[in-house]
Amino acid sequence: MTDLDQTTTRRDITEALLTALERRHEVLDTIVEADDRDSAATAIADLLGKSKVGAEAVLNMSFHQLTKAARRKNQSELDDLNHAITFTSAERPASSGDTIDLRPFSANDDADLFAERTAEQGVAGDGSGAPAGEIGEEIASGVGRVDNEDAVWLVAVEDQEKVGIVFGELSDGEVDVRIWIRPERRKQGYGVAALRRSRAEMAAYFPGVPMVVRAPGRSA
Repeated sequence: MTDLDQTTTRRDITEALLTALERRHEVLDTIVEADDRDSAATAIADLLGKSKVGAEAVLNMSFHQLTKAARRKNQSELDDLNHAITFTSAERPASSGDTIDLRPFSANDDADLFAERTAEQGVAGDGSGAPAGEIGEEIASGVGRVDNEDAVWLVAVEDQEKVGIVFGELSDGEVDVRIWIRPERRKQGYGVAALRRSRAEMAAYFPGVPMVVRAPGRSA
């Protein structure tokens, strides 16, 4: 987990806890009316306008977190986190990761997305930094590495629309993770969201292998 990803997650949780305490009667009613834990988390997220991870934290609250001292501590932590992160949740609404999914890259269906990425960056898709080759050859090479379990290529989608690509390449006992987001979708939090989603995927494909994040950059 990158520092930005970790800090963003902590802020999501802290914001959710403070908002839940302010609206504690509504939150309690929502939990009581829920059929199960998952539906309760979804309902809390909708009620408070917070991320799913924040809603889960609300469900996991202990009674000692309701005290004034605990609330002051949470507010102090939120103030520190807001200084560490320059963007707000409203400015980058996708950063929670709740609205996007990742699916395997398709050589046929996603060639256009890879071509768009290559035209912008001008480098090969393997993370080597070498000049880009012919698109078909690049894709065939990437698919070959995926088949050999040396790589994972994933497409980030929101409401069936492709917003970017996550590349995971196994190299020297580490997984180099790079994230590319389409230019028109940048500065909305999709890079952070794709990174959040990709952690579990990379851990499943490469269990026990350290993950080194090369992206997203500041524009994600």
